[in-house]
Amino acid sequence: MRRTTDAERERLHETFETLCRIESPSGHERACADWITEQLRGMGLEVREDDVGPKVGSDAGNLLARIPGAGPDSILMCAHMDTVPLTASVEPVQTDGGWTNANDGILGADNKSAVAVMLELARRVTAGVQPPAVGIEVLFTVCEEISLLGAFAFDVGSLRSRFGYVFDHATPIGEIVTAAPTLHRIVAELHGRAAHAGVRPEAGRSAIAAAARAIAAMQLGRIDPETTTNIGTIHGGTAINVVPERCRVEGEVRSVDRGRAETLATDMIDHFQEAADAAECDLDVTLERMIEGYRIRPRATEVAVAEQALRSCGYEPEHILTGGASDANAFRATGFACVNLADGTERNHEPTERISTDALEGMLEVAIALVEEAGTALAGGGEAG
Repeated sequence: MRRTTDAERERLHETFETLCRIESPSGHERACADWITEQLRGMGLEVREDDVGPKVGSDAGNLLARIPGAGPDSILMCAHMDTVPLTASVEPVQTDGGWTNANDGILGADNKSAVAVMLELARRVTAGVQPPAVGIEVLFTVCEEISLLGAFAFDVGSLRSRFGYVFDHATPIGEIVTAAPTLHRIVAELHGRAAHAGVRPEAGRSAIAAAARAIAAMQLGRIDPETTTNIGTIHGGTAINVVPERCRVEGEVRSVDRGRAETLATDMIDHFQEAADAAECDLDVTLERMIEGYRIRPRATEVAVAEQALRSCGYEPEHILTGGASDANAFRATGFACVNLADGTERNHEPTERISTDALEGMLEVAIALVEEAGTALAGGGEAG
């Protein structure tokens, strides 16, 4: 049974379309943040923008607004304002039961579908005669697509919520992310010796050849169901007639198993060192843990509430692990209980990105149900975990 009216669903689509048209690649969220702020203030809500923008390389900060509930407890709902870089302007169109970009580029449903849902949820509850079952904190973050920078910089201690939800997994609604990976970033700088490639190649020491040897020896791609490795960028050389003196390689390791991630990262570094030694090159390498992974107890209150909300909307809950990270990783790393829920987006980060009409409307139904189910659970003394 639908909780929303025809008018609410129509307005949801209008909000989503407007948001998609506002360009907001990571670091340039200002226009999107201003529009969201205007909408929230129009509902009578106070909006707080933090000062993390300059720290994370954005022209805007994270936005937080609070909607009082019937009782003292509240829950968080979070979405990010930024998108991956645009390769074409966004012209949202509805076709074949869903939204796509008429141009050859992303739509921005990741994560503006969730932003639209949260705005329409806020509009609904602020216009209601009675307050919601629990208070709602709505948080809109910046630079999520750049290693969750906005969420990591956000002061989680300012939240009043018992637990929260991020709507940011591009899979069918019903999936609950109960495990997400630790991510290590590896940067290797190989230093060889330049020489004329046609006259004195013997005098040179090719940094690119050393990098290639290292990469060829690595396990890359899908290692096991919980683990992946990748070499993402290579930069080196100056001209085709110069033995390349320098080469910079960047890669990553992701695994839900933190120990496995550390072991594979060490293996990759060892391959770089062995290849550098064989080519008589020097090596500078850095290893940085960018994101902390997590596993959530299947019976944790925030998971149980999500399951009940999904079932009440006709979705069968499914616990999944993911190789992707979300703002939930950043929040859980601080001890704040947060769950990432699938939002129904399809092919995010691709020019064929899409979200169906049913999925967008279904997300709003689920968000409403989360508030209702959280009110019941917290009234009974449920504990997050």
